[in-house]
Amino acid sequence: MDREERKTINQGQEDEMEIYGYNLSRWKLAIVSVGVICTGGFLLLLLYWIPEWRVKATCIRAAVKDCEVVLLRTTDEFRTWFCAKIRLLSLETQPLSSPKCVANKVSNGHAVHLTENPAEENRHGMSKYSQIQSQQIRYFTHHSVQYFWDDTIHNFDFLKGLDEGVSCTSIYEKHSAGLTKGMHAYRKLLYGVNEITVKVPSVFKLLIKEVLNPFYIFQLFSVILWSIDEYYYYALAIVIMSIVSIVSSLYSIRKQYVMLHDMVAAHSTVRVSVCRVNAEIEEIFSTDLVPGDVMIIPLNGTVMPCDAVLINGTCIVNESMLTGESVPVTKTNLPNPSVDLKGTGDELYSPETHKRHTLFCGTTVIQTRFYTGELVKAIVVRTGFSTSKGQLVRSILYPKPTDFKLYRDAYLFLLCLVAVAGIGFIYTIINSILNEVEVGVIIIESLDIVTITVPPALPAAMTAGIVYAQRRLKKIGIFCISPQRINICGQLNLVCFDKTGTLTEDGLDLWGIQRVENKRFLLPEENVCREVLVKSQFVACMATCHSLTKIEGVLSGDPLDLKMFEAIGWILEEATEEETALHNRIMPTVVRPPKQLLPESTPAGNQEMELFELTAIYEIGIVRQFPFSSALQRMSVVARVLGDKKMDAYMKGAPEVIASLCKPETVPVDFEKVLEDYTKQGFRVIALAHRKLESKLTWHKVQNISRDAIENNMDFMGLIIMQNKLKQETPAVLEDLHKANIRTVMVTGDNMLTAVSVARDCGMILPQDKVIIAEALPPKDGKVAKINWHYADSLTHSSAIESEAIPIKLVHDSLEDLQVTRYHFAMNGKSFSVILEHFQDLVPKLMLHGTVFARMAPDQKTQLVEALQNVDYFVGMCGDGANDCGALKRAHGGISLSELEASVASPFTSKTPSISCVPNLIREGRAALITSFCVFKFMALYSIIQYFSVTLLYSILSNLGDFQFLFIDLAIILVVVFTMSLNPAWKDLVAQRPPSGLISGALLFSVLSQIIICIGFQSLGFFWVKQQPWYEEWHPHSDVCNTTRSPYWNSSHLYNETELDTHNIQNFENTTVFFISSFQYLIVAIAFSKGKPFRQPCYKNYFFVVSMIVLYVFILFIMLHPIASVDQVLQIVCVPYQWRVTMLIIVLVNAFVSIMVENFFLDMVLWKVVFNRDKQGEYRFTTTQPPQESVDRLGKCCLSWALGCRKKIPKAKYMYLAQELLVDPEWPPKPQTTTEAKTLVKENGSCQIITIT
Repeated sequence: MDREERKTINQGQEDEMEIYGYNLSRWKLAIVSVGVICTGGFLLLLLYWIPEWRVKATCIRAAVKDCEVVLLRTTDEFRTWFCAKIRLLSLETQPLSSPKCVANKVSNGHAVHLTENPAEENRHGMSKYSQIQSQQIRYFTHHSVQYFWDDTIHNFDFLKGLDEGVSCTSIYEKHSAGLTKGMHAYRKLLYGVNEITVKVPSVFKLLIKEVLNPFYIFQLFSVILWSIDEYYYYALAIVIMSIVSIVSSLYSIRKQYVMLHDMVAAHSTVRVSVCRVNAEIEEIFSTDLVPGDVMIIPLNGTVMPCDAVLINGTCIVNESMLTGESVPVTKTNLPNPSVDLKGTGDELYSPETHKRHTLFCGTTVIQTRFYTGELVKAIVVRTGFSTSKGQLVRSILYPKPTDFKLYRDAYLFLLCLVAVAGIGFIYTIINSILNEVEVGVIIIESLDIVTITVPPALPAAMTAGIVYAQRRLKKIGIFCISPQRINICGQLNLVCFDKTGTLTEDGLDLWGIQRVENKRFLLPEENVCREVLVKSQFVACMATCHSLTKIEGVLSGDPLDLKMFEAIGWILEEATEEETALHNRIMPTVVRPPKQLLPESTPAGNQEMELFELTAIYEIGIVRQFPFSSALQRMSVVARVLGDKKMDAYMKGAPEVIASLCKPETVPVDFEKVLEDYTKQGFRVIALAHRKLESKLTWHKVQNISRDAIENNMDFMGLIIMQNKLKQETPAVLEDLHKANIRTVMVTGDNMLTAVSVARDCGMILPQDKVIIAEALPPKDGKVAKINWHYADSLTHSSAIESEAIPIKLVHDSLEDLQVTRYHFAMNGKSFSVILEHFQDLVPKLMLHGTVFARMAPDQKTQLVEALQNVDYFVGMCGDGANDCGALKRAHGGISLSELEASVASPFTSKTPSISCVPNLIREGRAALITSFCVFKFMALYSIIQYFSVTLLYSILSNLGDFQFLFIDLAIILVVVFTMSLNPAWKDLVAQRPPSGLISGALLFSVLSQIIICIGFQSLGFFWVKQQPWYEEWHPHSDVCNTTRSPYWNSSHLYNETELDTHNIQNFENTTVFFISSFQYLIVAIAFSKGKPFRQPCYKNYFFVVSMIVLYVFILFIMLHPIASVDQVLQIVCVPYQWRVTMLIIVLVNAFVSIMVENFFLDMVLWKVVFNRDKQGEYRFTTTQPPQESVDRLGKCCLSWALGCRKKIPKAKYMYLAQELLVDPEWPPKPQTTTEAKTLVKENGSCQIITIT
């Protein structure tokens, strides 16, 4: 049954889940009800916390098809459980005017995505379920998405719009007419309201949810217990702390909800015009839109309320909400394959593939361009939470759990404390029974030990360091929307950088042009703005082939296009509607040169007249634009010079791509050499091409032609050379990262050789390092996929390279020899895709030394980050936010250099567009991580010290007093915890990295050694006081201090006669244990408050130093010079002065031993010899390999032994790989060799190396 009824929804997607069906069981409910009553409601809480138990305890398994409740489990590493109730949607709410109105294969609980033909849908739907009378659909809602039962696949599935399985042809043929009112009503019933609702929960709801947190329930239990035991003050203090914590938590949670709600609701409801089937235009609210509606985009623009595909006209859109990039983007209508010359009608529409034709929800349409008499129309493809904005909001509302070793270890640590508490619990019961204590007292005292062992202030203490780090980051202009990631940033050992705008200046400067005439390159020209060139096709291409637009009179668009257009000094005019009529309705945009550039004087008068006329009329209209596509690496336009019969096609883009689309005879023979010369110098090179179009191509045909029909058989015109300067701070920042053993990788959309050149200039690749280019070719004409290996310096001079010159890695006894073998891999996006698909076994090896990834599409950047994470790197990503969104989200620490403060695409956003934020973020991350360790270790010691104090006192049927607990927990612990977290980050990044988890050799040794020391000295004081000659069992009339004769006499003994000590608090053992333990808390706080190399030294943390001095002085004072009132409140008894001095000596020896063990033995000896290797060895190792992982295992063998015997496998995959590659004679591949994929075992990704001679 189990195996049979386990189904999977969202298969192959990020939110893939297993689904199980259950029906409510009355007898199980009855048993649970009894259990809830018997446990005083605790069972109910347990079932509330664990949905899996709740469903299994109250329901029985059933078929998913007929169940009442579904249990969902994610298939990722977290295996999170959710449950949802099945609901019924009735389709009988209103009779449909015609059977053809059924717009979906949805009936009686069955739904799939919209098909292309409404009539066909109706036929399927009605014939399939004609026998069933009731029209009810079974569905459930999970994370704001509705899943409907679909009988065709026998599973639940979410309702898809026109974004899947719909061809471009059908968008025009079957969906462009609009919907009838009946069809619209039917779809609205299924798709629901088109809005992204972020409900702000009421304060009461949030309060209940927060209070039912297991931690607060534990606190409530503790408070009740302490109140029964008359520890009123301490209970009150904890209640106040909890209330403050709950209120601050509620405030921040509600504030986040309100912010998100405001962000989403700003333009949630607008009035829109839609076209109906009979060409009627109806005005409706945007919340009533459904997929298939044809929406009219208003002339003055709007904020898009849904995702829609343009079928008519052009729009200028600001997509900063989605991408973080404020440059306006031009969106054109989707090509209509039915009128396309090549007829590629089978292509399926996809919002990602066709994003240049898709208007995304939440983006702002600034203005529209339309043709006379025609409206700008778009078909709604997705609504509500299915839209791109909806998915973004869902990812914020329901974030994926952050998997970090620290948090997993924290739970393990708490479990250990619970186990310790269990031992104390059993010990207390046995001890009390043996001493014949009352049952009520036994219960209270045994439960009390549990509340002591698990510290109630732990969560607040743990978050303090992160909160302080977040505040410090904000001061240096780094904003964070995911505070938990600050700790993870402390572990980063590899950072990927985008090139343009990140490592280099955002703006490109035009260095010059190099035109081609008669198949030969002319000399480079610096000035383009010249009379000679004004009517050349080269300048015409520069004037028209761009996506610039005027917004409120100001030219705006892509920075590269702007620089290019400004260089020629032309004027761009967006014609009015009346003017377009003059141009046969074809030219919304016109470009023309300034009058002074056109020749004004020639010898003949009549020629002057002609030229004057020319001056007045020489202008070019842009008829059709094919926007720049990063996948195609080019853009093109169709333009027409006013008065010409034939139109012109102009194209610009990546030189390699443009050359491949040109007639071979027009491309100069030395094209590759010239291009290589420029790219090696770090120039950004753009190629231009042109061709005259056939006269038969009319305006209507051009509007529907595919870009493939235009972009071929072109004439190569030459190159534009742009200079992209390195940012001033780039080399210094990269050097800091390299010194800290943090690898740097460049991921760019630019040319390969330009990227390699920039990598060398900025120090990412050192001058002596070799660069191996992996050129992968996909399978073709029956041949298998293969990789050709070249050297970057020798692409055109391959014969000059001798194979002996290649640094081949050999097995070295000494790691020092490996200094000479540094090499880097470089590849472009196409090669990367081929390698991912056909050479899976090579991917990890290439990730180990891959430094330059050029011509990478946005999704390939994300795949690269995943590939690096797969070999256990902690990956940071730094980009400008435009095409890096996916990678920024996927990386462990993504930092966007976008100016938008509230960029939702990235966990971190830097206000200043400089990569200097990266080392700052890593430093703060390391400081926050070390602070978390310090606090956790301190809280563990605090609970163990107090636990042991109480256990010792329980053995003589005593305990700590109410005010003693209060003094320790409030005056010492809280003050220490919140001040020890204030240490700022260390000013430099060091090569050493902090451990990633609590369960590591060094940290465990640190905690255990301090526990043993503290227990030892506490026991010493406890048992030694009993050996003193003056010792007696304390009673109110004890006078061991000889108070009548003592110079230190005070009146503290006077109250003893009148007050009864029912709990046996006052005795010599209690006083001794209280003083020694109070000092121990302060001693371990100092021992654990480490500074270098990750935080500033603790003496620079002034709040911590002052609070420490005040506490030390106060405790020392009341110990050596008793004050009656203080002794009375703290229930301390008078002990002889010599014993006070003895306690001081015990404390001093304890302090000396603790600090020596922690700061000398652990840091100087053990850390270097066992845990982390000596720094020099580590450095030598990492000169040829990625950064050394901080070693977490006790007794880790020295490095040479690990390399020699290789019995211990390093934890990180990349380290293990590095060790393997050291002894691999076939790696790195020799130049001029080819690696081929094996045909038979393709799925394994196996390959063989064939050397080409």
